[in-house]
Amino acid sequence: MPQAQRCTLIVEDLAESRTAMARLLSQVLPELPVCEASTRAQAESLIRRRTIELALIDFGLPDGSGLDVLRTLHAAQPQARAVVITMFDDDAHLFPALQAGAFGYVLKDRPEIELVAQLRRIQEGEPPLSSSVARRMLMHFAALKGHAETSSTAGAADGATKWGRRVTDPGGTPPAGPHDLAHHLSPQARARHGMVEEPEVILTERETEVLQRVGKGYTLPEIALQLGLSRHTVADY
Repeated sequence: MPQAQRCTLIVEDLAESRTAMARLLSQVLPELPVCEASTRAQAESLIRRRTIELALIDFGLPDGSGLDVLRTLHAAQPQARAVVITMFDDDAHLFPALQAGAFGYVLKDRPEIELVAQLRRIQEGEPPLSSSVARRMLMHFAALKGHAETSSTAGAADGATKWGRRVTDPGGTPPAGPHDLAHHLSPQARARHGMVEEPEVILTERETEVLQRVGKGYTLPEIALQLGLSRHTVADY
C-alpha cells in the first residue's frame, strides 16, 4: 500500500486518553500519522482502509470491547503490532487480550517515559510488557505447572477415578455431578456447561528465567547479556 495509507492507531473512547496516547506514538513512530477511533465501528473502518503499523487499544468502548478490535485487526492485518493500554492488570483482562492477538500489554498509570521506552522495544521484536504484567504471567504459568504436577500425582495415586468420572465398586452408584459425563460431550457442549479446559502450558526452565528478568524490568539486550545468549535467541523465548 502507498506510504500515505500507513498509520498508527489509537482505540480509546476518552478524548483525554487519546491525546496522551497520541503523544506516546509521536515519540515512538513520529514519521507516521496517528489515526484515532473512539468506537469499535470507527476502529474497524480504519482497519479496512489503512495499513496499521502499531495500535494502542483500550478495553472499554461504547459499542463493544477492545477485544473485538484486537481480533479484527489480528485477522485482517496479522503483521500489525497491537498493544493493549489499560488500567487493568488482572488475569480476567490480560489473558483474553493475549489470546485475541495482543503483542503487548502496558498499564496507563506508568510514567510516560517508561511507556515510550516499552513501545520502542517493539522495533527490536520485544513485546512491551509492564513489569507487573510480566510477573502475573509468570505466576500464571507457575500455577499451571503446579496444577499439572498435582493432577498427575493424584491420578497415579487414586485408581478410583478415570476419564473425569469417579468409578465405584461393582453395584455402587457414582456420585452425580455436571462433569461425570464430560468425556461424552462435544467441545461446544462443554463450553455451554462451563467445562472449558485451559490448554496446559508449561514453561521451560530457560523460559521461566527470561520471564523473571522481564518482570524485573530488564530489556531483551540486557537479558541476553546476563544469560550469555544472543538477543534473537532471548526474543524467541
